Amino acid sequence: MRDIFLGEMVGTLILILLGNGVVANVSLNKSGMQGAGPIQITIAWGLAVLIPATIFGALTGAHFNPALTIALAFKGDVAADAVPVYIAGQLLGAFLGQCLVYALFKDHYDATADNPVGVRGTFCTAPTIPNTGRNLLSEIVGTFVLVFAILGFGNVAGAGGAGVDKLFVYGLIVSIGMSLGGLTGYAINPARDLGPRIAYAVLPVKNKTDANWGYGWIPVVGPIIGGLIAVVLFNFIF
Repeated sequence: MRDIFLGEMVGTLILILLGNGVVANVSLNKSGMQGAGPIQITIAWGLAVLIPATIFGALTGAHFNPALTIALAFKGDVAADAVPVYIAGQLLGAFLGQCLVYALFKDHYDATADNPVGVRGTFCTAPTIPNTGRNLLSEIVGTFVLVFAILGFGNVAGAGGAGVDKLFVYGLIVSIGMSLGGLTGYAINPARDLGPRIAYAVLPVKNKTDANWGYGWIPVVGPIIGGLIAVVLFNFIF
């Protein structure tokens, strides 16, 4: 259990450091890559998943995502008593990863204090058009695709041993982001949103606005629902 906790914590920390790091890098004032845009973000988020997945895949299965952990437990591939350990590591890693992003970009956050909503967007997700039902559906569908595809990749003979499955997941994250990311920021991962949202609430961000907790439940509940539906359909088909 110790290895699971540490692996998921460090892996999720790296995921957030590189994933939200690129959002800060292209969004904050006076960054050398400001304005690079959504293409860089989606490609870098794919790499942010690929790198820790390659490092920790053999140790923990490289979930880094409570929705995936819960889905795999529902499927019977993860022991029930391991689920809280996975999730605790994921949430702590996400929180610490975002704190590190903030520390690295502190001067740039201060230089962007006139845009508090934009600053918050480098921490956590938000819909481009608020609509509770459709925003929730977006997170359900995105995570359904994520989990269903990951389960399907497991059927590719030899992919796991050669590490090709990690490249498949990279392509999957980029594809979801480029196709659906403009709706809600494609959290598709409760830890990815909740850990940084908590960090935003507690860190001394200059001129910060509220943490938007009224929306914050959607990137937590939606991915869990989407993951469970993916397991049900996968088991029905296969």
